[in-house]
Amino acid sequence: MSAAPRAPPFRAEHIGSLLRPDELVKKRYAVADKTATADDLVPVEQKAIREIVKLQQDCGIHSITNGEYSRHQFWGTFFETLNGMEEINMREGGYDQSIFRAYAPDVKSFMHAKTIPNSVTMATGKISHTGTSSFLPEFEYLKTVVPKENWKDVKLTLTSPSWYHFRYGPNKAYVKGVYNSDDEYFADIAKAYQTELKILYDAGLRNAQVDDPNLAYFCSEAMLEGWKADKENIQTADEQLDAYLRFYNDCFKRPDDFHLGIHLCRGNYVGSKHFSEGAYDNIAAKLFKNLNVSTYYLEYDNPRSGGFEPLKHLPLDKNVVLGVVTSKFPELEDQQEMVDRVYKAADYVAEGSKQSREDALQRLSVSPQCGFASHAEGNALGHEDMKKKLQLVRSIADQVWRGQA
Repeated sequence: MSAAPRAPPFRAEHIGSLLRPDELVKKRYAVADKTATADDLVPVEQKAIREIVKLQQDCGIHSITNGEYSRHQFWGTFFETLNGMEEINMREGGYDQSIFRAYAPDVKSFMHAKTIPNSVTMATGKISHTGTSSFLPEFEYLKTVVPKENWKDVKLTLTSPSWYHFRYGPNKAYVKGVYNSDDEYFADIAKAYQTELKILYDAGLRNAQVDDPNLAYFCSEAMLEGWKADKENIQTADEQLDAYLRFYNDCFKRPDDFHLGIHLCRGNYVGSKHFSEGAYDNIAAKLFKNLNVSTYYLEYDNPRSGGFEPLKHLPLDKNVVLGVVTSKFPELEDQQEMVDRVYKAADYVAEGSKQSREDALQRLSVSPQCGFASHAEGNALGHEDMKKKLQLVRSIADQVWRGQA
C-alpha cells in the first residue's frame, strides 16, 4: 500500500466556498431579474475573485479556490449543462410531490419552508457530456491570478455524482422510458463525469474536491428510519450506499497524479442551517476502504457529527481533513482546545493503524467544517469573522505541524 498523498491536501485547508461581497451577490441577482447583463457581472466577479485569492494567500492557505464566486450555489451547473438533463421549472402546487423522498434531509427542509427543493433537475433524455466544461472557465481564470508554479495547488470544487439522484424516489430521477434502471442512469453519468475530469486534468488541474451531502445522509438515523418505512424502496439503505460507492468509483477514474477528495457535508443553507446529523460510525468502514478518493473532508465542529472513533478505519494511503472549526457562526474556537482535538483524532487513527501518534498525524489536516457560503447569501457571520476563522485554521496547523504548508 502506497503512502497517503500530501500537499495537497495541505495542513491548513478550507472547503471551497467563501463569503461573497454584497456587490457580487446583488449583481448576480440583477442579472437573474434582467436589470443587468451577464457582461455587467464579469468585472465584478473577477475583482471579487482576485481579492478573495489574496485573502487566502494572506491567511496562509495554499489550496486556493475562487471562493465559488462564479456560482450561485455550491454545486455549480455541471448536471444542468449535460445533454439529457433538464432543470424543470416545477412551481408550487404544479407537480406531484411524490417524486421526492420526503425524508431526504434537504428535501425535508425545503418542503417545510417552501414546498419545493431548489433546482429540480432530472434526466429527460439520455445523458452525455457536451464536450464543454462548465467548471473549466473557473480554473482558467484562477490560472491568470495565481503564479504558474502554484497551479497544481489550486482546488476546484465539484458536484456530487448523486446530487440529482438521492432526492428522488426509486427510478424517479429520470423520466419514464429514458432509463430502465439506476444502473443504466449511473453508467451514463459516470461517462460524463470521467469526461469532465479529463477536460480539467488536460487543462492542468491536479486538485479537486467533491462536495457531497448525500453520503452523510446515511449517518442520519431519521433518514434511515424514513428509508426503512418507505414501501417504494427496492433496496435497503445499505444496498443503496454500496451502489453509490460503486457508481462514484466509476465517476472518479483519473490519473494517479490527480488528487481527489470528498467533503461529507451535513448541510449549509441560508442562515447557517444544517440538514442532517449523525456519527460516521454507520458508514466509516465502507467509506474509507471502498471509495476511490485520497482525502476525506469531515465535519467535526459539534456533537451532531459524533466522535473520532470511526477514524480507526482510515487506511494508510488516505487522509482526513478534520473540520473542527465551524464556518456557521462567528464565535472563535479556542486554539489549544482545537489542537487537543486534532491529537485526540490522531490517537484513534494510530490505534486503527497500529502506528504512533506522530505517524498518524501525517495523514491529518485541519479546516473549517464546511464552506462559508454554499449558497449566495452565506452563513451567519461577517467577512472579518471568516478571515479570523481561516487564520485560526492556519495557527492550529502551525502548532501541530510546525513548518509544514
